[in-house]
Amino acid sequence: MTAWLATNLVAAALLPPLVLVILLTAGLLLQTRRPGLGKMLIALATIALFALSTPWVGGLLLKSLEISGPVRPTDLETADAIVLLAGGSYSAATEYAGDTPNAVSLERLRYAVRLHRASGLPILVTGGIPGGGSLAEGRVLQQVLHDEYAIVPRWVEDAARTTWDNAHLSAPLLQQAGVQRIALVSHAWHLRRAVPLFELQGFDVVPAGTRFARSGLDSVFDLLPTPAGLRDSSFALHEWLGILWYKLRSIFA
Repeated sequence: MTAWLATNLVAAALLPPLVLVILLTAGLLLQTRRPGLGKMLIALATIALFALSTPWVGGLLLKSLEISGPVRPTDLETADAIVLLAGGSYSAATEYAGDTPNAVSLERLRYAVRLHRASGLPILVTGGIPGGGSLAEGRVLQQVLHDEYAIVPRWVEDAARTTWDNAHLSAPLLQQAGVQRIALVSHAWHLRRAVPLFELQGFDVVPAGTRFARSGLDSVFDLLPTPAGLRDSSFALHEWLGILWYKLRSIFA
């Protein structure tokens, strides 16, 4: 078992929905021997599932991760490059006859294209094959940029399996070209973890986030459980867990 697989298995067990399934299962198994504890675990899992599935809670959790507002045109005037972080791909997509970016990667790619056309800055794409597939995510993004947007990224990093790898492996490519200040494109909820990793490599980083969270209570539907609400909560908790992991890793490294 690789370190990447082991880390992600542990993370899956600590995050919804699997952690809620574990709590519920434990509660059901304890119903006979420890009925009080069993009922408490069942209630905890049920309440947590309801709350984390609401768009309001999901939005609040994502908003807690945001470190900046939308990037301003003046922020790009002193940048040297745009760095686009891959966010996953669909393996062997039938309609594309191969690997293609998933929705997360496409949202980031579209925003990077917008910034590139507004500024003329060169693009670096970074992403390996962390979850399977035949083509590295960086290469998939490179292909889409070329085929669908007529943009050729100047650099392609295709070995990164984690956000830490994105920063560590992209740094030499950028530094060899004299790049010092970058616009880092990712989801707004991901930049709290990603920006410090690139700063550790010596870069001045402009956070260029996309898909900022909505955390208001605009209607009763914001308090009703939805698949999208649970997805957003899972994204946010995954990020906070990743931030904690990197802090522990830096302490004991």
